Amino acid sequence: MKRLNRAAIVGYGAGDAANSMIISTANMFLLVYYTDVAGIGAAAAGTLLVVARVFNAFTDIAAGRIVDRFHSPRWGKFRPFVVFGFVPLVLGIAVFHVPDVEPALKLLYAYCTYGLVCLAYSLVNVPYGCLVGAMTQDPAERARLAGARTIGGLSTGAVLGFFVAPLLGRGGDIQQIFTVLTLAFAVIGSALYVFTGIACREQVAGSVPRISWRQTVEALKVNSPLLVLCLSSVLLVTGNSATVAAQFYYLRDVLGRVDLFPLLAATQVVITLALAVVMPRPVARWGKKAVFTLGCLLGTAGGMVVFLAPAGVPWLAAAGMVVAQVSAATVSILTWALIADTVEYGEWKTGVRVQGINYALLAATRKLGMGFGGGLVAFALAWGGYSSSLAEQAAPAVMAIRAAAGLLPAVLVLAAVGIMYWYRLTDRKHAELVAGLQSRR
Repeated sequence: MKRLNRAAIVGYGAGDAANSMIISTANMFLLVYYTDVAGIGAAAAGTLLVVARVFNAFTDIAAGRIVDRFHSPRWGKFRPFVVFGFVPLVLGIAVFHVPDVEPALKLLYAYCTYGLVCLAYSLVNVPYGCLVGAMTQDPAERARLAGARTIGGLSTGAVLGFFVAPLLGRGGDIQQIFTVLTLAFAVIGSALYVFTGIACREQVAGSVPRISWRQTVEALKVNSPLLVLCLSSVLLVTGNSATVAAQFYYLRDVLGRVDLFPLLAATQVVITLALAVVMPRPVARWGKKAVFTLGCLLGTAGGMVVFLAPAGVPWLAAAGMVVAQVSAATVSILTWALIADTVEYGEWKTGVRVQGINYALLAATRKLGMGFGGGLVAFALAWGGYSSSLAEQAAPAVMAIRAAAGLLPAVLVLAAVGIMYWYRLTDRKHAELVAGLQSRR
């Protein structure tokens, strides 16, 4: 297997920069937009986020089946879907333009537009994720792709944190801000998807061009590492999404320090870039599972600090957030490497290389986690009596925000550690089964 060129690495990272223009914008700001701009109640908005993400989980699985059944002799299985990634970006413009109509129609509009984005995004994101396994089987090259993906998504998150979040805290025209943002992302993101489709070549052929439903089911039944990873992912992403969704409320309404948002965005960039560079070393020494577990434990510690830190000591709360960022970046980088390993495990067990549905299942669990995380934050706000019309929130609302930003993620991440105990696909075992697969071919 030849080494990937720089264009392929950069092109793969560009794809997740485009992905994040959809998903990160929604994770960070959609709840704020619904409650503070569109005027949708917190409980109704939370229910919407949960329902939409459950729907998105099913669309991911459907997309995985479509991808496994698709094959183009010229373009391959996955690249054609990525090239047409502009559709969810365009639909994203409509999501952040809820009309000023009666509440029932407003909520219906929000359900329809966000549901369409979820459907279109699945048909781009699932094949994009599958590209890692199709571009190379070399662990080092997959690590480079995982790092590029993380950096690509981080670049979009940095833009949102550095430039967009501070604008929202200054009392400006929030609707106009999102109009300009979504239009710009539609244009730039579409170009990035095309670049990804052109630069990323598929070099690992599937065991069969089109996989039947029976073959899919048989491959999934024996893939216990995939099941464990997916169960753990639901909890991890729920906790991380709760942190992201509650962060703006936490900085504004608990600490009174929205100005810290750009600083935290900067630390996220530095942390992720550093981990993307150094991650191969601890993984080579201790293995992916051990480093993954350590990352989760850091997340639990950081969440508890965020929950307990006094409002008058913002540096302590910020330190807890930074520790949680280290955890999130560590787990994110390793997750994309682990899911590629499960593809080879399934092929080793059954002789059929099922890529689309493997990634789709992980993506589905992540979508569920995103929906649950955002929904739990919204329900916590409703339980605490949060009101967007108040300059200063009441004590129950402040406590609800603290719990959503710190306590909830800490508990969920700790539970994920327990589930990962049953992940038995070690790096050594993976290397042995890959060697066996190559000898078969």
